[in-house]
Amino acid sequence: MVAVVDSNNLSIPNLNTNGNESRVGYKRSVSRSNSGYVSSVMGECCISCTTFNILAPIYKRLDHQNQSLRESDVRDSWFNRNQTILDWLICERSSVICLQEFWVGNEELVLMYQERLGNAGYNTFSLARTNNRGDGLLTALHRDYFNVLNYRELLFNDFGDRVAQLVHVESVVPFFQNQRGGQQEILIVNTHLLFPHDSSLSVVRLHQVYKILQYLELYQTENKLNHIPIILCGDWNGSKRGHVYKFLRSQGFVSSYDIAHQYTDGDADAHKWVSHRNHRGNICGVDFIWLRNPNQSRKPLKASWAEAVFSIIKCQLQKASLAENDAFAFFKADNNGDVITHSAFCEALRQVNLAGLPYGLSFQETDDLWAQADVDGNGVVNYEEFKRMWNLSCSAQIENNCNDNMEDSKDCSEKEILGFAVKDAFLFPSEVEKGNWPENYSLSDHAPLSVVFSPVRMQSSS
Repeated sequence: MVAVVDSNNLSIPNLNTNGNESRVGYKRSVSRSNSGYVSSVMGECCISCTTFNILAPIYKRLDHQNQSLRESDVRDSWFNRNQTILDWLICERSSVICLQEFWVGNEELVLMYQERLGNAGYNTFSLARTNNRGDGLLTALHRDYFNVLNYRELLFNDFGDRVAQLVHVESVVPFFQNQRGGQQEILIVNTHLLFPHDSSLSVVRLHQVYKILQYLELYQTENKLNHIPIILCGDWNGSKRGHVYKFLRSQGFVSSYDIAHQYTDGDADAHKWVSHRNHRGNICGVDFIWLRNPNQSRKPLKASWAEAVFSIIKCQLQKASLAENDAFAFFKADNNGDVITHSAFCEALRQVNLAGLPYGLSFQETDDLWAQADVDGNGVVNYEEFKRMWNLSCSAQIENNCNDNMEDSKDCSEKEILGFAVKDAFLFPSEVEKGNWPENYSLSDHAPLSVVFSPVRMQSSS
């Protein structure tokens, strides 16, 4: 049974920007119970999710004059900071916690998180990055709320030694009292994409997302999961203006924080909030909790992938001040005819650092791109086909606001399924929600993002 607190006058322990506990009043559209549940005003269970890059002590610099001195060298520093992070997480009581830069290489810290989160009611799963990088991921799920049906680890084995976690869960109790078919199943992913040290690495981050989505498609097919919500959490190391953001939007995902605050995909709303101050001192919004409901339309995955890569190619050539005609000549190279050959296409990809490198496109992926460009399949790409490729954009095929997807249709041919609406979303500390980074914030170089989802009934014709 879920205890519902009056949502109009809710006061819970919280932490200020220095990590110290304080009492603050929250006036939100949802209420929080002692067990970690969140209930809507309609009396239906909601779920909450927090994603947080907690800055591994092996990366945290303590002295700008001495770059070799890291927090991992000073036990009191990393121990106290992580205890404070745990205080905040346990106080927040999210149903799902996804952490990045979790210091898996330190047994004492790992045990600290396992014990404290375990005592707070969570099952935890940790995963190290490949090649002994020292950090990794931790996903925690509240035992009173979720049963874990399956857990999978995705090792990209790529240039950045990145990994991802996939957890298949079901709710302990149905979200609706009169729900038919038992508990609700959800797929949850936690990941941390490569940092974009230069523009040539954009395709690596895009490729990491492509692998995640490919695996999700495969997992759903193997387990016959046709109508299941998917939540992607993590540090995506790219902003709303980046290729990864557009790629995920074209695949039916929405940014939960932007939905909650009614922000659009346009440039005007691209910098309304931030979640990270990187080692260069730049502030940007890179932490996302993505939602895709089972009734969301989307493009075929391979087509979206091709469009995203073509978009990277276009950006690279435009940086070199090449317009459409010049770009066609670049791809055509020394070919005397007005067409691009397969060999010239592959050479052009090598010249823009998308192929021929350890982290570049594979031969199969290059052939897949060629198949998308060579529309008529005659073995060459003419100017009209190139123009189509040049003008492709990884555009979303869905409505921007997923909260309007409840269907009232009573068509008996349609099946009722369950999805989620974004009830609320917030970043801590509050200054980052206005695009500012407070100098006295010391928990991490990232701000934790929390989202509350409420269940909604929707229709599916398949």
